[in-house]
Amino acid sequence: MNTSLASPRTLDVALGERSYPIHVGAGLLQDPRLLRSHLAGRQVLIVTNETVAPLYLDILKQGLDGDLEVQELILPDGEQTKTLATVTRIWDALLEAGFNRRCTLIALGGGVIGDMTGYAAACYQRGVAFIQVPTTLLAQVDSSVGGKTGVNHPLGKNMIGAFWQPRAVIIDTRTLDSLPERELSAGLAEVIKYGLICDLPFLAWLEEHMTRLRELDADLLSEAILRSCRIKADIVAADETEQGVRALLNLGHTFGHAIEAHQGYGNWLHGEAVGTGMYLAALLSQQLHWLAQVEIERVGAVLRAAGLPLSAPANMNAAAFLEHMRRDKKNLDARIRLVLLRGLGDACLYDDTSPILLEQFLQECPRD
Repeated sequence: MNTSLASPRTLDVALGERSYPIHVGAGLLQDPRLLRSHLAGRQVLIVTNETVAPLYLDILKQGLDGDLEVQELILPDGEQTKTLATVTRIWDALLEAGFNRRCTLIALGGGVIGDMTGYAAACYQRGVAFIQVPTTLLAQVDSSVGGKTGVNHPLGKNMIGAFWQPRAVIIDTRTLDSLPERELSAGLAEVIKYGLICDLPFLAWLEEHMTRLRELDADLLSEAILRSCRIKADIVAADETEQGVRALLNLGHTFGHAIEAHQGYGNWLHGEAVGTGMYLAALLSQQLHWLAQVEIERVGAVLRAAGLPLSAPANMNAAAFLEHMRRDKKNLDARIRLVLLRGLGDACLYDDTSPILLEQFLQECPRD
């Protein structure tokens, strides 16, 4: 990765007394003043996993020496670990260390670590501080921002959780140096999502720069992260608990979560399933006469350029899709609600899809 970067930049998520900054820059893990400025007190628990710990745990801890009481918890890696049983290990660590209500949890890792640590913080002593330090692109542009925390259930993804905002999000872009190519592509799915739902110029920018983004061009990745976080911060500020516009951030997720649950958590990366889900949402939008064929081809091209799959699993029929989609959190009154596209850059929440049309669509959608 090219390491010549501009100075760190900061965005704010405007939520009144729960407002917090998103810091983006290179080498932020090595800036102890930044991290310390967001601690609630002397007690700190760093939660990370077996993949991230050897890479970044010592760097983070170096900025927390001296007068602080620092504990660490290294968890197994993988989406399949995102369970209440794993979160209980975080609570065990807090209780065994005698941590009080002025402790701070630091989530060092990807979306799984961030979601579990945030949920643990939301529940411990009815709510303590936590800081997001995301190390994957997907977590940096999506899951670390907005306060959604929780765990999976065998019958549905993220069905157990809470809204609990962090005190800060600290994004060190240099952590992307160690990101596997498949994980990078998964993160790019969430970046593309922002262009598709509300920012057509950003989509065009991504189409132009996708090759260099996948080559880890530092300046372009920083710009993609900032633009993504700015869109999400604005949406979260307008609708913190997803009563309206925030649901648009779930483009592709109803199909994608169904794929993840059916295939077994971790077999498809979240971003891979969302990428396929966004393509399916575009195809269904075309059936409603909202998208033209040239727009479908454009969606497919940018997803392929990011290294993402477009086809549903071959072993997943319409009945399997519908079984999981009926449990989606957006549904109301037993109607499946989908985020679809009235046009590129113009998403909407739609709950008037004919059950017969949806089942036929799922029978005939592309599979691999």
